[in-house]
Amino acid sequence: MNLALTPYIQTPDAKSHPFDLLLAGAGEHPAVLAGHRFPANQLELIPLTPSGVLDFAALAGLLSRAAAAGRRVMLALQAVNNETGVIQPVAEAAQMVHGSGGIVVCDATQAAGRIPCGLGHLGADALIISAHKFGGPKGAGALCFASSSYHIKNALLRGGGQERGLRAGTENTAAIAGMAAALSAAKIRLAGQAGAHAIWRDEMEKEITRAIPDTVFFGTGAERVPNTSCFAVPSIEAELLLIALDIEGFAVSSGSACSSGKVKQSHVLRAMGAEAKLARGALRVSLGWNSRREDCLFFAEALKRTVKAIQARRDKSAA
Repeated sequence: MNLALTPYIQTPDAKSHPFDLLLAGAGEHPAVLAGHRFPANQLELIPLTPSGVLDFAALAGLLSRAAAAGRRVMLALQAVNNETGVIQPVAEAAQMVHGSGGIVVCDATQAAGRIPCGLGHLGADALIISAHKFGGPKGAGALCFASSSYHIKNALLRGGGQERGLRAGTENTAAIAGMAAALSAAKIRLAGQAGAHAIWRDEMEKEITRAIPDTVFFGTGAERVPNTSCFAVPSIEAELLLIALDIEGFAVSSGSACSSGKVKQSHVLRAMGAEAKLARGALRVSLGWNSRREDCLFFAEALKRTVKAIQARRDKSAA
């Protein structure tokens, strides 16, 4: 992401004017929200709807104002939100951005291996994936451009001619090969696994709702990847649930998996308009390639026991 988010991407239309406006969805990963090589005054956030989808009316307004001011736009939009699992309509956004002469950089880290996310499918100009998200080795990833006509003029790491001059340093060939093998395997199991995960996830959410009726699930008004569920139990803090569920043998997170161990209000849920107290109790649960239906049902039962125990202790303290 550090490499891709730069004003100095040379595009097939051969325009010499650098990009001078980075648009990003308000729920993007912190790696995107940092803006990287764009100055802070050249970054504008696009709000999300309550269901977690990019606000297209706001995007249209920003594109119109940018065109009137003669600004060149880059849109950073993730294919799948890393907290809620909401699938963003990247292809529709790309059509709007391309119509304004801009380009789209898509963070597909959460999408690879879970939904179809090729450059042609998404309509993006650049795509970013990370190997460990689909079973590959940690530390390997890829930045893919829609054609060889795209080029980054100011590489972050300079030196030799590795990676076509984009990133100096000897390539980790073993990790790259492992990433390719893992991606091939993920593609093979995609259809069957996605269908099973969707059924199990929905069944788990129904069981949780039956046992804890006031549970709030986020992003259910939009299309989600099948392996992710984000929810909160009103009046119970995420930290309490994280500790209790860890004792039960379940590794879950408050927010995205890469922020595991940190308990703070989610910027994604804030962008969706979630009430602050409720958002502070949000947990993210995700299924992996080796997850089973039984795991989902066991989790629902463990959550039921955990919430019941927490509520019982509070009632006893209040008595």
